[in-house]
Amino acid sequence: MSLDEDARWLEWVTKQFESIAGEDKEIDLDEFKTALKVKESFFAERFFALFDSDGSSTISLDELLKALNLLIHGSETDKLHFLFQVYDVDGSGSIDPDELRTVLKSCLRESAISLPEEKLDDLTLALFESADKDNSGSITFEELKAELESFPEVMENLTISAANWLKPPALEQKKRRTPRYLTPAYWHNNSRKLLFLCGYAGLNMLLFTVAALHHTPGGPWLMVAKGCGQCLNFNCTFVTVLMLRHCLTWLRATWLVRVLPLDQNILLHQMVGYAVFSFTLVHTAAHVMNFASLSQNEGAHRLWEYLFTTRPGIGWVGGTASITGVVLQLIISLMVVCSSTFVRRSGHFEVFYWSHLLYIWTWVLLVVHCANFWKWFVAPGVIFLLEKLVGIAMSHMGGLYIVEVNLLPSKVTHLVIKRPQFFHFKPGDYVYVNIPVIAKYEWHPFTISSAPEQQDTMWLHVRSMGQWTNRLYEYFRQSETQGVSTKRLTASLRDRRHLRTAQISAKLSDNHRFCNIKCYVDGPYGTPTRQIFASEHAILIGAGIGITPFASILQSIMYRYRMRKQNCPNCSYSWCETIKDSEMKLRKVDFIWINRDQKSFEWFVSLLTKLEMDQADAEPEGRFLEMHMYMTSALSKNDMKAIGLQMALDLLAKKEKRDSITGLRTRTQPGRPEWGKVFQKIAEEKKGKVHVFYCGSPALAKIIKAHCEKFGFKFYKENF
Repeated sequence: MSLDEDARWLEWVTKQFESIAGEDKEIDLDEFKTALKVKESFFAERFFALFDSDGSSTISLDELLKALNLLIHGSETDKLHFLFQVYDVDGSGSIDPDELRTVLKSCLRESAISLPEEKLDDLTLALFESADKDNSGSITFEELKAELESFPEVMENLTISAANWLKPPALEQKKRRTPRYLTPAYWHNNSRKLLFLCGYAGLNMLLFTVAALHHTPGGPWLMVAKGCGQCLNFNCTFVTVLMLRHCLTWLRATWLVRVLPLDQNILLHQMVGYAVFSFTLVHTAAHVMNFASLSQNEGAHRLWEYLFTTRPGIGWVGGTASITGVVLQLIISLMVVCSSTFVRRSGHFEVFYWSHLLYIWTWVLLVVHCANFWKWFVAPGVIFLLEKLVGIAMSHMGGLYIVEVNLLPSKVTHLVIKRPQFFHFKPGDYVYVNIPVIAKYEWHPFTISSAPEQQDTMWLHVRSMGQWTNRLYEYFRQSETQGVSTKRLTASLRDRRHLRTAQISAKLSDNHRFCNIKCYVDGPYGTPTRQIFASEHAILIGAGIGITPFASILQSIMYRYRMRKQNCPNCSYSWCETIKDSEMKLRKVDFIWINRDQKSFEWFVSLLTKLEMDQADAEPEGRFLEMHMYMTSALSKNDMKAIGLQMALDLLAKKEKRDSITGLRTRTQPGRPEWGKVFQKIAEEKKGKVHVFYCGSPALAKIIKAHCEKFGFKFYKENF
């Protein structure tokens, strides 16, 4: 710290202490726990005992400042000695195995990691045996110091962890930065979208100007209304074009994907939707002002008659332009509100779904409202109708049934659907699914998580986040308990069986069973991830359930990989020939999966284990697929409360050649990825042009996209 930072830190700590201590100017253990926000009381008690130098069971401001000053400004040896004292629970001057086990158990709780007692013993012994150099049965300070020095990243972060305990809010950045949207990197990486938006804005301006000038004699308010009306003719048609899923999927396979921002059709649909809403507000307001002027100057009709009756005779169908206009304004406003992110992401997807079906009435009313709208709408409308009819026909062809269900942790439902012979898809595609026993008329989109090479069935992984997905999970969960009913229910269940086409036929385990449930599937539809096989170095980033499109892609990649895997007939040595070919240009794949907790990894551990085993032992250009797992609830290595645990996990992983948290060969990293370092390492590998594919929360997407722009990586976001 500089002198200014030092003074500011001292002032901040003093204020914080005074606010916590109260009138007695002392902090007790409970107040100390609250201030540190420590989950596990063990660490709070150990820190408190070391800070309380006079043993008074309270900490004064002088004691606190002295201890913190040592941790932040002290030497490396001082900080190591403090850590040693934390681990030396009985104060004997050495750490025995039981003390180390107690510390590691508290570390596990602090990081929200659950491991069997046997695994905790293994972790303890791995770290203890490595640190106890002289086999004396205890670890001295010098031995702990020597062990820590063998982990350079831990030593590097020791100072950081000490400073992070109690630190003032970060100083505001006084340095003025260029807005992200004005940087050359942003314009380079978003050139297609930006050029398209410029063309879109220019076309709207042209339409507005021509229509407004054509109605100059009617006055300024009529000019504005007619200008917005002409823009609405175009935008209410264009918003439909952006939802022609079959056409867009076909176009993604053509050269147009390199010219038009086809992968951002959802974003463009939302933007055009907001433009429609804005134009309708101005259009309505301008007409109201024009009618007010007419009612005052001409006096033939009052304002309310212009707005809510057919008496003025405005409109080409029975003078209904004003009435249909008011209804359209209400419908469009309702659709915009119900399609907001807050509604869709707060477990009320059905509100968005049903309100969006009002688009049918919007088109009908627009045809009645405006004499020229049908001319704009007829071609896209016919294509949209054909798409819907083809989708309905395809979804009802053949008998589609859910044949197997697996209830996974974190309320994820794994559906196995019998795949019809005519159903062909590409990795990363998604479908709309209707399950009549859950909701007869509702269709919901889900990514296909199985590979196209899996011939007989396809997989869907559904996270319970809304009403429909929760009903789906509860339907199968409750099916388990029905079998526990007493015999008096047997007759009733038998009577009801013929009414329900969906009955559990065989139970494999508590959460895994066979079934025969009718369903309908509309699709498949393409996504940005179709571009992955045109990449040379692909980075797949999934957050939580965002792994589902990559599950399909990884399986497909490894299927092609196995086709090129060679084995020596005389020994167990294996290698892989060069993968690059006309269909797949990939030279390297990095898969990054970020989860909040330990249980979330259980969704796809078996699949990832298989992918690890499939890789050849030796490859000409290094490992083709590298996995990177991150658990955000676990304390990172720059936290003093987690240093011992992370060292033990590293040592045990090297010994057992698998991670203690997931069972994979890949070590699970604590905390969040440092994207700057991750992308810097990828850039240094120089495996070819890097494309980053992401599926997960929008907030994280913005962070990753910003880093991609900095390094010149192409960014694709899975969105439907």
